Amino acid sequence: MVLITGATKLLGIIGDPVEHSLSPVMHNAAIEQMGIDYVYIPFPVKPNNLAIAIAGFATIDLIGFSVTIPHKQAIIPLLSEVTPEAEMIGAVNTVWRTKVGWQGTNTDVIGFVAPLQNLERNWHQVTPVILGNGGAARAVIVGLIQLGCQEIHIVGRNKDKMAQFYQSWQDNREIIKKLKIHYWEGLNALLPAAELLINTTPIGMYPQVEQSPIDAQLFKKLSSDAIVYDLIYTPNPTKFLQLAQKQGAIIIDGLEMLVQQGVAALEIWLQQPVPVDVMRQSLQRHLI
Repeated sequence: MVLITGATKLLGIIGDPVEHSLSPVMHNAAIEQMGIDYVYIPFPVKPNNLAIAIAGFATIDLIGFSVTIPHKQAIIPLLSEVTPEAEMIGAVNTVWRTKVGWQGTNTDVIGFVAPLQNLERNWHQVTPVILGNGGAARAVIVGLIQLGCQEIHIVGRNKDKMAQFYQSWQDNREIIKKLKIHYWEGLNALLPAAELLINTTPIGMYPQVEQSPIDAQLFKKLSSDAIVYDLIYTPNPTKFLQLAQKQGAIIIDGLEMLVQQGVAALEIWLQQPVPVDVMRQSLQRHLI
């Protein structure tokens, strides 16, 4: 048991709801392993209380905090500065205190890219297909650009939302020229050339654990040497990844992304290396 005293430094996570978050599990495991006087606490914050909460955090000397749904976009105007990466994505998931106020970034990009960097691929020649066009898809796109992908295909169901999504990148010429927009009915023709297929939708997440954004019949269109990546980390594996594995694809679940984005955040707050294996193992034990 970690001893909390008046000298203990505070870290945390804000969201609504936040009770389900696994961030306290991995961050407090790392803190305990490192033997430092910190604690990471979940803070439930309703949308209409966001500004009050951020002001309050400064008064209690909070060192930094994670940001989850629904605050990732809404928090940006309340920060003194955001990194170019977070500005490009349009969302912040990690905040820390500076002399001039709160600064924010988005470590989801680092988290997403980390497991892909371990694979031997010429990313300049890989054709990625992203399912979904929400906030998670934005971080994935920036990650794929960093890897060097030259053409990125986005697939969505709602034509109005897809148009808005595409329009939102208009100020970034590097990204907009690489984006190709498709509607769901176009997947049939798109999948045979997909070398990296990424699910950024919530389909397959608890309680709909028997659902997959792509059915078994459609998966047959996918090459057996493709990489299939699901950002969902529980259940593990998702139905989506089970079907991909039957096809012979390399599968990646969302657990490593969760770990690596957390590692990046904790290193920002502590300004020192953190025990990655301890964080990963704490989540694995928790999810058994």
